[in-house]
Amino acid sequence: MNPMMREYFRQKLLDWRAELLSESSETLQNLQEGNTPEADIADRASAETERSLELRTRDRARKLISKIDDALARIEDGSYGYCEETNEPISLARLEARPIATFSIDAQERHERMEKTHRD
Repeated sequence: MNPMMREYFRQKLLDWRAELLSESSETLQNLQEGNTPEADIADRASAETERSLELRTRDRARKLISKIDDALARIEDGSYGYCEETNEPISLARLEARPIATFSIDAQERHERMEKTHRD
């Protein structure tokens, strides 16, 4: 991967990270503002369900930010774009679709088959 491609993916990851952090800040602000108790029990249950869903979404975003940080570290150390299992280059199309990818498509499929086998 040439330096221009690395910079492209670095910027893509930084933009994605900033977007997630912005959404997270909005969520915190909304949760703090929406702290008034609902009089109706159905409204209260609905608000609680929405809050729970938002918190799960934010938890997923937090884990995604961690993966983005890991990808940025791989860009810095020169290992970005290479499969962790085979050390083969990950296709640009895969990186474009999933910039945090750590496995090539073949390795990811093997990994998922093994996971499914052990889960069953």
